Amino acid sequence: MTRRIERIFVSLNELAVIGLLASMTLIVGANVALRYTTNHSLPWADEAARYLMIWMTFLGAGLALRMGGHVAITNLHDFIGTRSQQWLRAVIVLVLLIFFAFMVYVGWQYMQRARFQQTPALRLSFQYVYAAMPVGFSLLIVHLLLIAKPFIQAGLYKQDQGVSDAAPGAANG
Repeated sequence: MTRRIERIFVSLNELAVIGLLASMTLIVGANVALRYTTNHSLPWADEAARYLMIWMTFLGAGLALRMGGHVAITNLHDFIGTRSQQWLRAVIVLVLLIFFAFMVYVGWQYMQRARFQQTPALRLSFQYVYAAMPVGFSLLIVHLLLIAKPFIQAGLYKQDQGVSDAAPGAANG
């Protein structure tokens, strides 16, 4: 049951990122087509694409974390013994959880302060733009908790089916 919930959670997260990327692509593509065919562009297109990219980045960070896609300096980890590596990975998970929780708090505060400001072209409350930060870091917490046990025990990340470590751009390739 837990595995099924995790798969649904990850699938929804992936769909959200794909939807944001598709929306961004359509908006930018339509703006370019209009600019070249009519010499006019959509005044809100660049702003909308920028905010969609912000949301896509924060929502996609957890997916990258699951696969070990973030930058890591492994000199100390590679130098120490297996048991010490487990302790180091446990400390890393704890520090990340504390940092992510702090960023949820900071993002929430920032979002609350920006609620009365509006974006120039879309006239949207900046609260919706800045909500990407607490939402994204909350998702990072969930993703980290879901991979914590295998990561601490063996340094394993969740691998996508069909992605190998030898593939270009793979997690540990």
